[in-house]
Amino acid sequence: MTLEIIATNLTDAKHAEAYGADRLELSPGMLETGLTPSFGLIDAVANAVDIPFNVIVRPHSQSFIYNNDDIEVMQKDIEMTKQLGADGIVIGMLTPDHVIDEEVLKQLLHTAEGLDVTFHRAFDFVRDQEEALVCLAKHPQVKRVLTAAGQQPAPASIPNMKRLIKLAEDTHLEIMAGYGLKTDTFSEFYKEVNPKEVHFGSGVREDESYLSPIVAEKVNKIRTILDA
Repeated sequence: MTLEIIATNLTDAKHAEAYGADRLELSPGMLETGLTPSFGLIDAVANAVDIPFNVIVRPHSQSFIYNNDDIEVMQKDIEMTKQLGADGIVIGMLTPDHVIDEEVLKQLLHTAEGLDVTFHRAFDFVRDQEEALVCLAKHPQVKRVLTAAGQQPAPASIPNMKRLIKLAEDTHLEIMAGYGLKTDTFSEFYKEVNPKEVHFGSGVREDESYLSPIVAEKVNKIRTILDA
């Protein structure tokens, strides 16, 4: 079972690894739901941790809709992310009609050849998640989908989460449950849903705030549940 934790800075990355994370999502700017990190931060994390880390590539927080200028920036960011030693990227793009923008996806996947790829929670804002899953299943480079199975926190979307996991069984995709997971309710969620990968952000922090540090006891509690 894989535990992914959001790191917003170098200290987060070091602590998440020390406390038991299997993988990091390097994603500063979480008050804006994540923005591309600086190249200095990517380089520092690459030299500081031994566990895999994937870098969010999101040039702005206005939406998940990207124009040609955005795409140019994202491609450059992906190229640098690869050069600096990250293991993967976290991306997501939609059209104004709330479907996956497959043309943009193809362009970024071409640039990201050789990297691990996660499609992020833009998936939770599509018009039809089954349709979106079918689209992503056509692209072997995309390894997993980070989702709460809707726009509500994951624990409020258990039936749909189980449905998505079942649908993904016939594909190469892994459904990674995330958004709104908290240590005090995680055991019940995990027993009910049984995802192979889980993603924690504010739920492992002091006061459940991205402005606060990651707490060892919270990560240890999750790790115990996953390893039981």
